[in-house]
Amino acid sequence: MSVTADRPVSRVINPNAVLAVVAVAQFMVILDSTVVNVALPTVRRDLGFSEQSLSWVLNAYTLMFGGFLLLGGRAADRLGRRRLFVAGIALFSGASLVCGLAQSEGMLLVARGAQGLGGAMLSPAALSIILTTFAEGPERNRALAVWGAIAGAGGAVGVLLGGVIVQVISWRWVFFINVPIGAIVLALAARIVPESRSAAAAKRGYDAGGAFAITLGTIALVFTLIKANSWGWGSGKTIAGFAIAAVLIAAFLVIEHRHPDPLVPLRIFSNRSLAASDVTMLLVAAALFGMFFFCTLYLQQVLGFSALKTGISYLPFSLTLIAASAGASRVVDRFGPKPVLVTGLLITTAGFLVLTRASGHGDYGSHVLPALVIIGIGLGMSFVPITIAATTGVAPEDSGLASGLLNTTQQVGGSLGLAILSTVSTTRVADALHSGTPALAALTHGFKGAFTVAAVICAAGALLALVLLPGRKRDVGNEDAEAVAFAFARCPGAPYCGHLARLAAFGRRLRPRPAARG
Repeated sequence: MSVTADRPVSRVINPNAVLAVVAVAQFMVILDSTVVNVALPTVRRDLGFSEQSLSWVLNAYTLMFGGFLLLGGRAADRLGRRRLFVAGIALFSGASLVCGLAQSEGMLLVARGAQGLGGAMLSPAALSIILTTFAEGPERNRALAVWGAIAGAGGAVGVLLGGVIVQVISWRWVFFINVPIGAIVLALAARIVPESRSAAAAKRGYDAGGAFAITLGTIALVFTLIKANSWGWGSGKTIAGFAIAAVLIAAFLVIEHRHPDPLVPLRIFSNRSLAASDVTMLLVAAALFGMFFFCTLYLQQVLGFSALKTGISYLPFSLTLIAASAGASRVVDRFGPKPVLVTGLLITTAGFLVLTRASGHGDYGSHVLPALVIIGIGLGMSFVPITIAATTGVAPEDSGLASGLLNTTQQVGGSLGLAILSTVSTTRVADALHSGTPALAALTHGFKGAFTVAAVICAAGALLALVLLPGRKRDVGNEDAEAVAFAFARCPGAPYCGHLARLAAFGRRLRPRPAARG
């Protein structure tokens, strides 16, 4: 990796301090993807959101984060990783302050979009900073183990912390908490984090047309996936949305083919390992985000858990996932990514099938906990090899791009999975209610359908990885690719997207009062 330093060469860089700064920043971004969910009912009451508009508290963030990840990753390579990291932290923290001070729908939604843009700038830059700071070998592996563990805890801590903050203080502190953390990270980053950029990438021109096309195309795709369930999959709006996204993405491919310095060199997709892994990640994200979404609804709407109790319920999943991820890195060293990934996805599929045993009169210990532990083991075994494979053979100057591609497929996959699973669930709930099934049983019937489809999606990911992924062992000389890969060895959290508010409100209307339940 060609590196240029903005600070005096004589200044000694403390790699551990750099790791601490970027890990805290990434933890904050991951935390925010889950901590907001439990605050939605209170936000609705205080700011007067409708059920439909409340969903955009989540969607605004998802759209901007998913839409700008590719651009953020490439900009980090070209403009400087610390520069993008600092700009992303400043934007994210400032937008968090505005979110906490919001007095209207519009103010909160605009600020949430700005948060997503800041996260899209911050995340790829943080990964590349790790890559350029630590030397190959044990030093880098230790740093990446710490990074993966911290990031892996973000999703569950967000749910737990969100419940505590909302119940003890106020929903506004869900956002305010980011401000002091961001200020500290900004102050430390200027002194501790070294500047670096790809010298080759920095000398190239800018592909403004490609950036415009892929950003708008991704936003159009994610937006349509979010709205498809409410519009109807065969409606004119949905078809038009997918058509617009397809035209913009096709235009992007044409521009990249002709541009002398493309934003995303199409040659990168000739890397079979990267292409197969990105598609597999899309399917894994579709199944995982759906699991978080519908399992949360089952715990709260059927079993009657509070937001805080729901957060605590996910701790076994997160701890299992982190432990399995650490073990998977050693197994991949011996057997290579492919067999470990396929095994992990098959275990995850089994966990989803266990969730289908849930019933309206079930309990957490016998119906949910075993499934969460199994899924945690399977996903822990899956994230490490899938991300290693997704960056194997990637040129050092394209490390930010590879990071952006992996994150983008994850975001699109999550939106796609939630759109499909929400349609399945709501259709089954409506049919059950129409046939006279009690409310709780109808909800559970819908959730079980979603878990079944998630299992099918995960099994399809395992089959795809088995057929398409090259069966080779890790190349120790490929440390640049490994660094980006291990940095993604984490649970992507539970950004339940816009369907949470609508389905949660729907479930509240169906759920009988506690006295009626006996």
